[in-house]
Formats: sequence, structure tokens, C-alpha cells
Amino acid sequence: MRLTAPGFLLVALVSLLALVLLIVLAINVSRQRGRHGVAPPGMSGPPEFECAFRIHANTSEFLAPFLAALWLCAIYLQPLAAAILGFIWLVGRVVYALGYTAAPGKRLPGFGISMIALVLLILGALFGVVSAWLRVP
Repeated sequence: MRLTAPGFLLVALVSLLALVLLIVLAINVSRQRGRHGVAPPGMSGPPEFECAFRIHANTSEFLAPFLAALWLCAIYLQPLAAAILGFIWLVGRVVYALGYTAAPGKRLPGFGISMIALVLLILGALFGVVSAWLRVP
């Protein structure tokens, strides 16, 4: 296993893009705070602020499981497959954010896309880990 192999470099890129997405969402929360006068530590305000806050919070809540599953799937199963599923997760999170911003009820397609990708990453990681464990003498 070489971490400089193309598949692992793609997994690293997806990981960095996920972090950039989280920072962009955090900046949006900060902008909405300023625009609507919601002083920290306040977490309620106009719907625009609350939606931005929930988009960021929900993405934050799923980031740790996503990164763990992404890297475990890459290491123990197949890095290119993990990178593709990771990219699908990212697309799902962007669709989620855009949908939630338009109307909270429109968040579900993006949530579904990202959740399916996450479940597949977890299953891939589980399969890879169990397979590796069974091969150990």
C-alpha cells in the first residue's frame, strides 16, 4: 500500500474538499449571524440563519463518520471505490445545503444521496476489515 498511489491521492483530495465544504458552511453561518444580528452564543433567529446553522451542524455531525469510513474503506478495500463514494457524499452534502437553503423540505434528496454513500463506505470498510482479519494467520 502506497499512500501516493492515485487512488489514495483521490481519497486525500476528497477529504480536503470535505474540510473546505465545512469551512464554507461555517463562513455562511457567520455571514448569516451578521446579516440578521444573531449574537453568539445565540442559536435561534430568522429562518435563514437557522437553516444555515443546521446545514453546518448536520454536516459537522456526519464528517467524523464519513472520514473514518472513507479511509478505512480505502485502506482495507479499494481506494478508488472509496474516493468515488466520497465524492458522491460530497455532492450529496452540496445538494443537501442548496435544498435546505431553498426550503427545509427540499433537503431530503441531498441527505439521501450522502447517507447512501456513507452507508456504502461503512459496509465497504466493514467488509475490507473483516476480510483482512480472516486472512491473518
